[in-house]
Parts: sequence; structure tokens; C-alpha cells
Amino acid sequence: MKYLDPKNDLVFKRIFGEHPRILKSFLNAVLPLADDEKIDSIEYLTPEQIPELTILKNSIVDVKCVDTKGRIFIVEMQMNWSSAFQQRVLFNVSKAYVRQLEKRQNYDLLHPVYGLSILDDVFEKNSIDFYHHYKIVNIENTTKTIDGLQLVFVELPKLFKTEKYKDKLLILWLRFLNEVDEKTTTLDSEFLSIPEIKEAAEISEVQAYTPDQLEWYDKFWDGVRVEKTFISQSLKSGYESGVEKGIEMGIEKGIEKGLIIALQKLIESGISEAEAKKILHIH
Repeated sequence: MKYLDPKNDLVFKRIFGEHPRILKSFLNAVLPLADDEKIDSIEYLTPEQIPELTILKNSIVDVKCVDTKGRIFIVEMQMNWSSAFQQRVLFNVSKAYVRQLEKRQNYDLLHPVYGLSILDDVFEKNSIDFYHHYKIVNIENTTKTIDGLQLVFVELPKLFKTEKYKDKLLILWLRFLNEVDEKTTTLDSEFLSIPEIKEAAEISEVQAYTPDQLEWYDKFWDGVRVEKTFISQSLKSGYESGVEKGIEMGIEKGIEKGLIIALQKLIESGISEAEAKKILHIH
């Protein structure tokens, strides 16, 4: 059996955007929900259209849903990281929170909004932890929180660099996203032991897609590669520009120091300061 990569926009949306039972299992496993906060059932909401950007336009996939408690969940698969992505996630989650109310409705009708971002990239380079949970907390007493917005970022490339997370279902879902791709011909038996992951794997089978869909699948990866190249070149250009500027500054400081020493030497030799500056073209 051959499979497609579930991180691809086409496959990701089919797995999590069309099968609420699978999405519920995934969210309950990955989100930081206590036992009494687990999702019972969900209903899909239409994801808002995001304007195409020069960067990131090929790597955003959205699934948006609401559960029976009124909580809203926004799920994204991000192939490439940029500093703007985190702010965009916060903006979208905040917008979903604010838009819950119609005019003249009371604030106590607001429900929490969760933003879950799965990243096939690394942004916290100084940490081995792959799971990053953000919420509004009291700085002096972190047990005190304000309900409303919560963000979770998961870095797939760092999945096995820490033993901190022991939750089997969490790890299995993330492993499924991280390990299954076009080279996969047989699945780990642990994946098949979880009905929802087994179903997600079946949805990822190549035979489930038409030739046109497979062509679109390949075009998505072409777009991601172009985007990675764009980001890499931008970083390289910025680095080279910074190095060049640093060299220029170093040369300028060196010349400045040299002129000061030459000026002192000329003055010591008996030449007036004004004459010495004229010789060295110092104004």
C-alpha cells in the first residue's frame, strides 16, 4: 500500500476537515484539555478566507470547528516558519473570539478559542521541547488565569528530542503526521491500534485520490519548496548584508582610530594641530 503525506494541504483537510470523529480524537489528544474538558462532539465552521501573501500562501491549512460547549478550535498545518506566523495565529484566534458576539450581546456569552498550529519547522531553536502552550496568566501567580485565548504550537522536527510527554495518543497522532509520507508502504502496528488513526491512514492512501487531485498534491509541494527557497534566500541576503555592514563599520572605526594616532604623532613631532588636521584631511 502506498500513502500520501498527511501534512499536505489536500490530505490534511480531507482527514481533519471532513471527519469530525477523527478531528475530535486529534484535538483531545493534542490540546491541553483536562479530563472534564474533553470534547464530546464538534461541528465544522467555514474557515475564513486568508488573503494570499507573498510568503506563507502555500503553507496554510485551516480547519475550524465548535464543540457542544461553544468552544471554538482553529487548527493549522504550517510547513515553514516565519516571525509573522505567530502574530497571524494570534490575530485569527482573537478575531474568532471577538466575532462571537452580535451587537448588544453580553460579554458573558463569550466562549474560549483555541489555536492549534502543527509546524513542520523549528522556531524555538534554543529549546529541545516540541510543545509550546500559551495562555493568559498572572505573572506573580501562574495558577491564576483568564479564560479566553489559548495557543499551542507543535514542532514536529523536534518530536523525539525530549521524553517529557508520555501521553501515548498525543505521541501517536504526532508520529502519524511526522512519519507517514510517499515512501511509506507499511504502517506501524501502533497506528492501526487506534481506530481514528487507522481511518486517517486509510484516507491517506494514494488510491483514494484522482489523477487531478494527485497533480494538485504535487503542486502543493512545489509551492512549499519555492517558499522554503524564498525564505532561505531572504535570510542569506539579510546575513550577507549584515556582515557587509559590519565590515564597513569595522573599517570605519579602524580608519578613525588610525587617524587619531597619526594626528597625535604629527602633533608630537612639532606640527600644530590645525596643520596636522589639514595634512590628514580631518575636518
